[in-house]
Amino acid sequence: MRLVNHTRNAIDLRTTPIHLGMGSRARPIEGFAWDPEVLQAYSAAVAADGGEGRLVAIIDGEGPGDHWERHPAGDELVICLSGSATVIREADGAPERVVLGPGEATVNPAGTWHAVDLAGPTTILTVTPGLGTDHRPRIDASPVEDGGGAPGPQAP
Repeated sequence: MRLVNHTRNAIDLRTTPIHLGMGSRARPIEGFAWDPEVLQAYSAAVAADGGEGRLVAIIDGEGPGDHWERHPAGDELVICLSGSATVIREADGAPERVVLGPGEATVNPAGTWHAVDLAGPTTILTVTPGLGTDHRPRIDASPVEDGGGAPGPQAP
């Protein structure tokens, strides 16, 4: 995994997300993967950006999400590009659902536990604060019911 300073070629955000950092820098992340070791290396490489750094990625998938997550460092933007996505948030101890169709977006407020379910083949774009993201397996319907979270370097 390495951050690239400049590229003149097209970037596929599915395989090469972009880190938006301090000084209005946009740096592609070559060799990125949703793997704990790569995510840890990414977090270390962008640590100087603190809570201002953002990971921009396109994610294709379908079916229910397998984890809850929260981003204490800032809000996360989730945009549905195609298909249908349901964002489930824990709001005052109760689940809150927001259904997104193509071109629609929602904001997960900083520190709010959330999960994303994709109805059939769906593509989403996320703009996520990577600093201090917490994850927990999605065992039950609510993150409160699942118990405590384990901090991790992963994004969306």
